[in-house]
Amino acid sequence: MASSNGSFITHFVLLGLTDRPDLQLPLFFLFLVMYMVTVLGNVGMITLIGLNSHLHTPMHFFLFNLSFVDCFLSSVFTPKMLINFISEKNIISYGGCMTQLSFLCFFGISECYVLTSVAYDCYVAICKPLLYNAAMSPKVCSSLMLGSYSMAFSGSMAHTGCMLRLVFCDANTINHYLCDILPVLQLSCTSTYVNELVVFIVVRINIIVPCLTIFVSYGFILSSIFRISSTEGRSKAFSTCSSHIIAVSLYFRSGAFMYLRPSSAGSIDVGKISSVFYTNTVPMMNPLIYSLRNKDACSEKNPE
Repeated sequence: MASSNGSFITHFVLLGLTDRPDLQLPLFFLFLVMYMVTVLGNVGMITLIGLNSHLHTPMHFFLFNLSFVDCFLSSVFTPKMLINFISEKNIISYGGCMTQLSFLCFFGISECYVLTSVAYDCYVAICKPLLYNAAMSPKVCSSLMLGSYSMAFSGSMAHTGCMLRLVFCDANTINHYLCDILPVLQLSCTSTYVNELVVFIVVRINIIVPCLTIFVSYGFILSSIFRISSTEGRSKAFSTCSSHIIAVSLYFRSGAFMYLRPSSAGSIDVGKISSVFYTNTVPMMNPLIYSLRNKDACSEKNPE
């Protein structure tokens, strides 16, 4: 009998990152260490920024939100992923899968816009230093974050709402280590045209627009850095901004690789590896790259 949600399936089976038994334990310890570093790093950032009044600046406000998003983005699926590495049956309920998908979309999209806000703050600090206090007032910063979370909520509800309308009949094995949009769509026994249209529109808005905004901002930033008279200052600013660009590139490139490619069994297999970058690697790297100790170009006025 069909359940109240219209789906015949009551649970899904996650294939995981790999089906090789000899890799399960090493991968468990690898991702356990990565998760611990991610949580400790991001919780440490949140705590330090919250308790230190000297760090209540626009940049650190955005870093506070970035750490918040990274911590929850990783926590949405990593505990379940770790359990699956050491258990025989990797089962997740239908409700649990839809919840995981919803939060993955919310925090994944939030990350896009928080990174965009960080880049915008860098741009104003470097390229428009005289307008910084007005352009990055508390009201503006709060509005940027409210807009970020609103876009994330809208995107998450669009994906989840469309997913809930699908019927899953017999196939319940998800070729992934989490309940992501494309692998779940492949299991539906009803038309996924609306879902694919939503993915086409929402993904392009929430990946391409922030990505272009970030790289245009950093283009202006790098242009300003090259005009800095001090060689030491130019080198330091360029080094820091380069590390920011690397982190941003990893996140958006892996997300684009997963969601902007044509959906197929082969692309999902490759996409699992790509997913590791935006769900594990980048959240772990961000506290290191956007370190509180960095007196970099993105937190100081243009020294030109």
